[in-house]
Parts: sequence; structure tokens; C-alpha cells
Amino acid sequence: MKDPNDQLLAQADTKVDTTTGTPSTGAQGNDGAKQEGSVFTTLLKTLGDHRELHFGGAHIPLPILLFDNGVHFYPSLHSMKEAGLYTTDKDDHHIYRAGTEQAPSLDMSVTSLVAFQWISMLILMLVFIPMAKKYRRAGIRPLKGFHNAVEAVVVYVRDQIVLPNAGSEGRKLMPIFLTFFFFILTMNLIGLVPMGHSATGSLNVTAGLAIIAFFVIQIAAIAKNGIGAWLYHLTGGVPTWLWPIMVPVEVLGLFTKPFALAVRLFANMTAGHVILLSLIGLTFVAGAFIPVMIGFSLFINVLELLVAFIQAYIFTMLTSVFVGIATAGHDDHGHDEAHAAAH
Repeated sequence: MKDPNDQLLAQADTKVDTTTGTPSTGAQGNDGAKQEGSVFTTLLKTLGDHRELHFGGAHIPLPILLFDNGVHFYPSLHSMKEAGLYTTDKDDHHIYRAGTEQAPSLDMSVTSLVAFQWISMLILMLVFIPMAKKYRRAGIRPLKGFHNAVEAVVVYVRDQIVLPNAGSEGRKLMPIFLTFFFFILTMNLIGLVPMGHSATGSLNVTAGLAIIAFFVIQIAAIAKNGIGAWLYHLTGGVPTWLWPIMVPVEVLGLFTKPFALAVRLFANMTAGHVILLSLIGLTFVAGAFIPVMIGFSLFINVLELLVAFIQAYIFTMLTSVFVGIATAGHDDHGHDEAHAAAH
């Protein structure tokens, strides 16, 4: 079995002569920038979404599901290409109809990021379902071992993150807050495992989490204060003649909060991986960088472990803060409205 690093070096050192179409090595040419660029381009592509899983030298194909004038299912990307109806771009990221550049109506294929989300869900179920059964049997007795450590984290999220920020409404929403924290944490940690991939490094994943957070915030506010108070909140409490200015600003504010959640989580998780891959890429430029880069890579890995916990903490905390602001803000408007009606 060939070493992936040897293959990457070979790819980095090989260039194609545009006049003859034959490959030439980097030593024969004088364009070092192209050689260096090919290394970093190849490394950065590993951060994207893929149509198969890579574990060492093994490649596990993922199923292709397309809705395009009917349902088209293929067990792998290779079998889809053999069927002849669809093809892909050179990086196998986008699927097109054969002979055209038209994408199918809906691509619901399982990609590597989707697979790693499912793996995260499976890990959480394997942890929390047995833990819940033990908790019912234990009664008031504390759990032991790993489950005791997980229970301590649950208590911390409840008492130090959710309840101080979301108030009484936070207790009702504890299941969703705990899901946010542990699901994000698990996806982050999987990205630190060799051959793993952080699903939170995709804006699609973080946007999906942010959309859920958006609905949680608005539903919590409406459930506590009613639809009337929620609509009045959009006026900002200003006089009626200022509503045409204030209402668009408040509506925009409803969406900027989840947007910030999505971009913050995506940017922080992606940045760490880009830095780590950049350090690894320098080792292909000159062997003198290897000892230094190994040390820096280990440091960045430890830092990434800390960031994995911090980002799960920040997403959960900010969501609880937004819930607290939404519900408390409506209470204030309701109080002002009742005070005005009394006068």
C-alpha cells in the first residue's frame, strides 16, 4: 500500500509541460510557485465535502440519491458514472446531467459531512441512552465513571450557561440546549481524530444549527408573551410615526443573531484546520521546516481541542442569551403597554 504522503509529494513535484503535454518534475523547471501552490491546493481540498469516506488507504463509497424526473439511486459515485446518465466536475463535487452542465433538480446524496453528522448522532445515542437508563435505576445515587463526568457537564450547562442567561424559560428548553452543546462538541472533536472531518467546518451545517436556534428563540418568546407582544416588540417601543423605520431594523435584527452564530462557528472551526494544514504544507516545501512544524502542529492540535469545547460553549451560551433577551424584552414591552393603558 502506498503512503498517502508519498503520493502527495509526487503530485506536488510533478508538473505538465503545456507544449508537449508530458509531465516534468519540479527539479527540471524553475517555477517553484506552481509547485508550492499545488501542495497547498491539494491540502486545502481535504477540508471540503466529499462523495466518499477515507480511512487510511480504504475508500468507502457513499450513496447517490437524485430527484430529477423521478428518483435515481446509485450505491456509489462510480456506479452513477457507469450508468451514463450523470457525470461530475473534475473534483467530483457537483453532479451534472451527461452531455450538459445542468444540475439535477434535487441532490440528496450522502456526503462525507452528512456521514460524520450521522456518526456524531450515533455516538451521542450510544452515550446518552444507556446513561438515561442507569440514571433511572440509580435514583438519587450518583453515576460512576464516564457517565458521572458527562452528568457533571450536563449540570454545568444547566446551571452556568442556560439558567443564568435564559431564566425560567431555559429550564423548559434544556433538551435543545444540551443537544446544541453535545452535538457541536462531538462534531468538533471528530475533526481532531485522524481521518476525521469536522462537520462544523461547513457553513451548511452551522447554518442549519442557526436556523433551529432562530426558531427556538422566536417560539420561546411567542409562547411566553403571546403573538401580540412579539409583534409589538418589532416596533421597538417608539412612537407610531417611527414604525416604518424601526420595524425593518428590528426584523433585520432577528436574522443577524442566528447569522452571527452560523458564521462564528464555521469561521473558528475552519480557521484552525487551515492553519494546521498550512503548517503541514510547509514541510513539503523544505525539509528544514519539519522539526519546527511538527512542534507547531502539536501545539495547534492542543489549541484546537480547547477551541472545540469553547465553540460549543459559545453557541449554546449565545442562544440562551438571545432567548433571555427575547422573552425579557417582551415582558418590558408588555409592562409599558399595560402602564400606558392604565393612564
